[in-house]
Amino acid sequence: MDMVKKAAWLLSSAQTECNPQAASQLLIKPRAKTRTVASRAVFAALFSCLLAFAYALPDLLVAHAESAAAKPAATLENLVITRASSGKPLEFKIEVARTPYQKALGLMFRRELQPLHGMLFPYPKVEDISMWMKNTYIPLDMLFIKPNGEIHHIEEMTEPLSEKIISSNGPVAGVLEIAGGEAKRLGITTGDKVDYARFAPSN
Repeated sequence: MDMVKKAAWLLSSAQTECNPQAASQLLIKPRAKTRTVASRAVFAALFSCLLAFAYALPDLLVAHAESAAAKPAATLENLVITRASSGKPLEFKIEVARTPYQKALGLMFRRELQPLHGMLFPYPKVEDISMWMKNTYIPLDMLFIKPNGEIHHIEEMTEPLSEKIISSNGPVAGVLEIAGGEAKRLGITTGDKVDYARFAPSN
């Protein structure tokens, strides 16, 4: 059972457990002769409801994240890589992870990434950056970019679902993630330049 179906099943079970009509029956027509027994029955029903939702919640959150992340952003931006060894510039269509949430989610749960597409992670200051592949189903090439746009380091064919820390190997201003194997296929190497508004050649 996949995560979305499992989450739906758990939610259905939780809703069954938390049946307002059943709980109301206990209040309207308690079988016990005392109010104390009826209150205990209602409490037990509500407690069962809370347990069911608590059990379902983690899978529901994962299913929601997976559903949201599986779809590329509606708006794509242009990014160009100019190769130091000459050759035609490479034009990419990219998503930009600007917020902390977008950076944390990245390309998690994606099932594919088209050629000449990617996701850019710009950072407000130049620093050592660490990435990982948790919940990422497809291999990626990670291009670590200096503030002047020069590609400083390339981590090729990262391992899907791995929690191994991937280092920028020095201070950088951003990371471009593209499909695994694209850097080699397109001839992208360190020293190539990324042309995007975030990176200034004068730096």
